Parts: sequence; C-alpha cells; structure tokens
Amino acid sequence: MSAITSLEPRIVWEQFDAITRVPRPSKKEGRIIEFLVAFAEKHGIEYRKDATGNVVMRKPATPGYEDRPGVILQSHMDMVCEKRSDVEFDFERDAIRTRIDGGWVKAEGTTLGADCGIGMAAALAVLLDPAAQHGPLEALFTVDEETGLTGAFGLGEGMLTGKYLLNLDSEDEGELFIGCAGGIDTLATFRYTAGAAPADYAYFRVGVSGLQGGHSGDDIDKGRVNSNKVVARFLWAAMQEFDLRLSRFDGGNLRNAIPREAWAVFGVPAGRKTGFAAFCERFAADLGAEFRLREPSFRIDFSETERPASVIDAATQRGLVYALAGVPNGVVEMSFAVPGLVETSTNLASVKFEGEDRIVVTSSQRSSVESAKLCVMRSVEAVFALAGAEVTHSDGYPGWEPDPASHLLEVTAGAYERLFGTKPRVRAIHAGLECGLFLEKYPRLEMVSFGPTLRGVHSPDERLEIATVPRFWELLLETLRSL
Repeated sequence: MSAITSLEPRIVWEQFDAITRVPRPSKKEGRIIEFLVAFAEKHGIEYRKDATGNVVMRKPATPGYEDRPGVILQSHMDMVCEKRSDVEFDFERDAIRTRIDGGWVKAEGTTLGADCGIGMAAALAVLLDPAAQHGPLEALFTVDEETGLTGAFGLGEGMLTGKYLLNLDSEDEGELFIGCAGGIDTLATFRYTAGAAPADYAYFRVGVSGLQGGHSGDDIDKGRVNSNKVVARFLWAAMQEFDLRLSRFDGGNLRNAIPREAWAVFGVPAGRKTGFAAFCERFAADLGAEFRLREPSFRIDFSETERPASVIDAATQRGLVYALAGVPNGVVEMSFAVPGLVETSTNLASVKFEGEDRIVVTSSQRSSVESAKLCVMRSVEAVFALAGAEVTHSDGYPGWEPDPASHLLEVTAGAYERLFGTKPRVRAIHAGLECGLFLEKYPRLEMVSFGPTLRGVHSPDERLEIATVPRFWELLLETLRSL
C-alpha cells in the first residue's frame, strides 16, 4: 500500500489505492473487471456483468430503509492514459505511482486516474461500510467512458432498477451538476502519395511542447493552446515563403484531451537555410510573446535532421496544412441559458500518419444543444471535405437536459447545506457524462453528479485535492440517508 492509504476517510483511500494498482486503459478494462468481480465475490455482494463488460453490484437496504427508493451509484472503470514524453510507463502493465504533494495526490509523470477512480472507490467504500445507511443500493461501473461511452451505449437490459442515480464523475467539490453536453467525433482521412525526399533540401524538425493541455470539455474555455494548431500555423506560414515539403506530422493522442505536444519533419531548399533560420527565430519570438501569460511553459524548438526517406505529395500537403490551420478549434458559442457555461466547442485532437498512405485527423465536437452540435460538426466536415479528405463521424451521444425541479437535486443540495452550512452551486457541465445515455434507456431516472476537486484531468498534471475527499464522502453518505 502507498502513503495515500493513511489519509482520511481511510475506507475510501484504501479502495482508491487498490484501483490505481490495476491497469485500466479505455477499451482494455479486462483487469479492472476481474478486480470488481473478485471484490464482489470476496465480500459476498450480488453482482451482474453484461455483454459489454459493465458490472453492477447490489446491496440490500439497511434495516429501517427497506421502503426507500432504490439508488444507483455510478462511475466508470477506464482512465485516460497520458504521460510525459520523458517518462517510461506501460499503462497496460504498470501500476500508477501515486504520491502526496502538499494538499494534493498526484502521479509520477502520468495521469492519476482519479477520473473516475475516486468515484469507483467511493462506491466500493459504501458497499463495505457497515455504518452507511441507505435504501436498496446498486453500484454501476461502466467501461470505456473516455473514448466512446461504450458501456453506457451498451448497458444491458434490466441492469438497473433504482429511481435515483448519483453520478460520481464530477471534478469540483461544492458543485452539483444537473446537465452535460452531448458530443460527436469527426475523422478526416487524407490519402497521400509518397515521393523521394529531394536531395537538394535541408531537413528540419519543429516540436511544440510545454503546453498545459487538459480536458477538451472542462478546460476548453481556459485559453489552453492546441499544439496541433501551432504546428499547422507554423507550416502554413513557412509554406508562404519557402518551397516547403512535408514528410511527417504527429500531434496529440486522445480525442477528449487538448493536445499538449506536436511535431513535424519537413524540408526547405538548402540554399535558403539562412533565411529560413531567421524566419523560425521570428516565429518563435512572436508566439512566445503571444502565449506568455496563458502558456508560460510553451516551447517551440527547431532542429536540423537527416533527410527522411520520403515526403508527401504537394496537393495533399496543401490540403492537410490549410485544413489544419483553418478548421475551427476551441469555444464556438457560450450558453445564453446558463451564464458562464460553454454551449458549443470543438477540439482538434490528433493528427496521425497511419499505414503507408493515410493521414487521420481526429476532432471532437461538444454542445448542450443538439442542433448546435450538428452545426459545428458540419463546419468541421466542410473544411476537411473542401481540402480533399474523406470525412466520417462517430454515432455521437446525447446531452443531459437540466431538471432544476428534481427531488434528487433538492435532497442532495439540502444535505450539502446541512453538512457544511452553505448552499452548493448548481450548474451544468460542458464535458460529456454518461447520464444522457442512461436517461434514454431509463427515462424516469433522476440524476445528480458530484465529486471531489480534480485539476489537470486527462493530462500528467492530474491531481486530486485531499481536503475535498472527506466532504465528498460525507455528502454521499448524507444524501443516501436522506433519500
């Protein structure tokens, strides 16, 4: 066990510590499913696993609570697997290395997995805690929330019987969430022809690093710089002055993370090296000044490199670079219904060379308004289609429309005020939660989402504020007692 098991409430931190030792990348949740099944069998808890891999555990009502409505505690098993480029780590085999840093729990150079590991831990702790008072209880653990909401889409028939659902996947203590954005992913595929890299060119690598990144929903309004856009911006500008030939472009990894790093390899005529060096110096200085307040650790580096084996054809290069430079990215519209809420956004998530002739660009669109989600999706599609790419979309997922009159919200907010002497903030979130899909399958569900404070999720800077975990736990227990 690590040092975090000495923190309070120990019953929650012990479960979280156990979860961090189990590899659980999205779409590769086999080990964490085995862990959950073993947990249920060890403690004599009834459980069921559906064909998708979701696990639900059931615990009878505590004495005196038999007539209460059923409550579902819901969290997802998978975690975002991001690490710093200088860290050696295998997310399919290695345990997360946790540490206490002041008032926070962090991981050593990787994502922590508190999204949504701390929600899982709280649900397991309730199942174990003999002092917890509640009506009929179900704990639902879903697969692949981060990369496709696969578990919520494929939730087996009859898995849930409860009336109220507490989603334990929020990131701001003191806030109750009653709505979320829907989303859809767009894939643009460019087909290129490779040709021999010209021998009379000098070749360079441009690399962007040091960006904060973050969650493409929660952090999209914080001015975080997108590494793919920066490299595309550089290539576009350089193409206006030099006969640049592109060999490779690689940036970002996950569709729900703002990309922090990107690089490209390219060539310019050898006779123009001196002028090109001055161009790079001016470009770097301009961006350093532009980003100095919002991205103080931003770096853009240029280095000469060996001649690559090939470059892509000029037409595909032009289409790719112009599309990446021109496609919308970031906040598209703010909400008029909920002040301060991002209504619609898009994230240029990744650029990857695949196989011998394909470049796949992934972007992710979100909105709490279905028509606006489709509108920004079509804007992204239009840019890539005009550039000659083949464009496809994921099935998407619905948003969760707020219900301010919900009884569950009234009970949860009342529990918070009794415990802490202040009213919680009630709001919607721009990030995607599984709640919209649950509502499609179980239209009479009432739902509220809350959790402890997390920062830097979906990046190696992810951290969990220690002082907020006891408050999260107390609110969960008081809400269960009060329903």
